[in-house]
Amino acid sequence: MAMQNYRFKSEFAEMLRAEGRAEGEAKSVLKVLEQRNIPVSDSVRERVLACTDLALLESWLVRSLKATTAEELFD
Repeated sequence: MAMQNYRFKSEFAEMLRAEGRAEGEAKSVLKVLEQRNIPVSDSVRERVLACTDLALLESWLVRSLKATTAEELFD
């Protein structure tokens, strides 16, 4: 019995997937700022990495494309 395409469907598994997506999105926000040579303070980095709201992280990612400071993400 092959289980190669089985996807765990428990609440815990869904939570882990959501956390993984949020972590990836947060890292993308920080990577964009880094590539644009925008300094990121420890407090901004911690706030971005602690966020688990995918919609908010997506808006920060869009803002990171035009922001001139890391703090502008939160305006």
